[in-house]
Amino acid sequence: MRAAAFRAPVLLFDIGAARLLGHRFLLLTHRGRRTGLVHRTVLEVIGWDPLRREATVLVGFGPRADWFRNLRRGGGLEVRAGDDRFVPVHRVLDVAEAAEALAGYERRNRMITPVLRAILSRLAGFDYDGTPEARLRLVGELPIVAVRPA
Repeated sequence: MRAAAFRAPVLLFDIGAARLLGHRFLLLTHRGRRTGLVHRTVLEVIGWDPLRREATVLVGFGPRADWFRNLRRGGGLEVRAGDDRFVPVHRVLDVAEAAEALAGYERRNRMITPVLRAILSRLAGFDYDGTPEARLRLVGELPIVAVRPA
């Protein structure tokens, strides 16, 4: 049952319904760094730059997340978001740029701030209160990565 729940967002992309989500989520297709198997992971986009076609995502489970480790090892095969589809290159944002990206995401999502802070607190393992100091600490523990066309 749990595995099916994790596959459900991928199915939205498979049936073409993910276009309705615009650039709010992306589907990352990546190759396993050890097995070579192809995996697909849906990620929430915290920032989208339409000029560069660059999506920014928070590595919610930290730097040991498999998709992130696979991407860093050169395993990024494809990104799909909205009507965009491309072979990605990636970059890990430095702490200052990551903190600004997260601050922008929080500003754009003020209506859900309490829920957002609760989720980020759980992911980061400390009480995230949205202060600049807490934001710097959070992005130091949970990297932010940007993907754009190669």
